[in-house]
Amino acid sequence: MDLISARPGPSVQEVLAADVNPAPALMLTESPAAGQSTADLPIERYFSKEWHDRQVEQVWRRCWQLACRVEEIPNVGDHIIYEIVHDSLIVVRTGPDEIRAYINSCLHRGTLLRTEGGCVQRLRCPFHGWTWKLDGALVHVPQQWDLPHVDQAAMSLPEARVGTWGGYVFVNFDLQCEPLSTYLENLPEHFAAFDMENRYKAAHVAKIMPCNWKLAMEAFVEAYHVAIAHPQVLGYYGDSNTQYDVWPGIRHVSRMISVQGVPSPSMKGIPAERTIEEMRRDVPFFAGRPIEVGEGETARAKLAQRSREKIARSTQLDMSALSDTESLDLIEYMLFPNMVPWGGQALPITYRFRPNGDDPESSIMEIMFLFSKSPDGSHPTPATMTMLSADQKWADAPELGSAAMVADQDTDNLMRIQKGLRTSRKPGVTLARYQESRIRHFHATLDDYMNASPVHVRTTR
Repeated sequence: MDLISARPGPSVQEVLAADVNPAPALMLTESPAAGQSTADLPIERYFSKEWHDRQVEQVWRRCWQLACRVEEIPNVGDHIIYEIVHDSLIVVRTGPDEIRAYINSCLHRGTLLRTEGGCVQRLRCPFHGWTWKLDGALVHVPQQWDLPHVDQAAMSLPEARVGTWGGYVFVNFDLQCEPLSTYLENLPEHFAAFDMENRYKAAHVAKIMPCNWKLAMEAFVEAYHVAIAHPQVLGYYGDSNTQYDVWPGIRHVSRMISVQGVPSPSMKGIPAERTIEEMRRDVPFFAGRPIEVGEGETARAKLAQRSREKIARSTQLDMSALSDTESLDLIEYMLFPNMVPWGGQALPITYRFRPNGDDPESSIMEIMFLFSKSPDGSHPTPATMTMLSADQKWADAPELGSAAMVADQDTDNLMRIQKGLRTSRKPGVTLARYQESRIRHFHATLDDYMNASPVHVRTTR
């Protein structure tokens, strides 16, 4: 059976074709996955410590990964600490147009040089005072008379590679890795119209999740679960007609498009007024004066119009030509291994998923909101990360708005999945051929890295 023609309608492309403000050309393409295996995924990859340890070497120490946003370190000496399992980096602005990442370990006895971000002009060890300049050169060794064997010129801080795209700062521990520009594959082309460089981080909330990092991410890259886990959205959200794109030859990137302002295909005959009412109920962004639907108008068109008006007021930019899909829809990409950036203007979210230290059965999930800067490039101070405690819900972070409700519903289910996999007697996870094709694509790329020849990750000194 042709899965694309078998899915319920209207399809995403049919919805976009009827929009008042037409979609960009790249949104009018579709690339369903072809030739994927239907074999189960072994469940050990979600809890095995041996699998986790190999993943550290084969993935986290070899792949490009999101560290921070450029606007978080605007001045020379500004830095953040990026940690992944056992590794820690000081990502620091060392010049007006230069960002570097140093291994966060003193070359004397291994003390962490920094435990939090800030602004410094030197990197000084708090234990014995060894000090490095921002260019990584060792400049001071206290009581050097007792260390005549130390060649300061050979004791520069080891580095990781750094790259930037779209206002994001990426790091890679492997100095022999491919350039970020090719690792990103088609992502820059697809995001060219979304102007991510002119965004700033307006909110950043994190929570320790009761599951493996891959499970957490997988819950946010498919809509198959929406009808059961998030039934409140079906009056205004397309779930089973979500479009999933996996492009031939593209390993690190995939996409899904879920339309909003139209009911789920399972909710036949929903009047436009109900779609608008329920979307306004759940998404405060659409609050304000009533939205009236006139003859010949649709709920989607009216909601897109309201969205453009509100975005224009907040950005002080003319948004009258912004497409309906960029105004409303969930346009979600995945960048391997752990970054999920959204396009458009409707919900300017970026997710990041990481292991929680050395524990393969818990993880850190982060939700960031990226709002547009003012026309002159100015913006409020970027948000610092709020870490929710174990007994707090995502809803305890009001800055997340309606995104918190969905995240809380998924968190409860993810705990059950992690425990269920542990008790299962079925050795593998079964995936749908289309609606979970992005998960399959992710694991195919993951397997490529996990099965690659081990390499020694090189760092400079």
